[in-house]
Amino acid sequence: MVIIREDGQTEFRFYRPDATKVYLCGDFNGWDTDQLEMIRQDDGYWVLRLSLPPGDYRFRYLADGKWYTDFSAFGIEPGQFGVNSIVLVPTPAARKAA
Repeated sequence: MVIIREDGQTEFRFYRPDATKVYLCGDFNGWDTDQLEMIRQDDGYWVLRLSLPPGDYRFRYLADGKWYTDFSAFGIEPGQFGVNSIVLVPTPAARKAA
């Protein structure tokens, strides 16, 4: 799940209660598999907030070495190594209009 917060940050939330490590990987970080480690919450979700410039981005979660697609994101599309999730970060003006 992806939420565009009122403060402009993009919040990624991934439910995987049994995972030991989860990373967010996407075109916004060159698909680096160990740069953006997510934080485990008590409710089984893993969370990470990023300040991304307006635009559209492709991403996936990497949990304990296995890739996962976020089907509840803004959309999905085939990628080179599987199905990528899409997040759309609006401009500040578009956020205020919504």
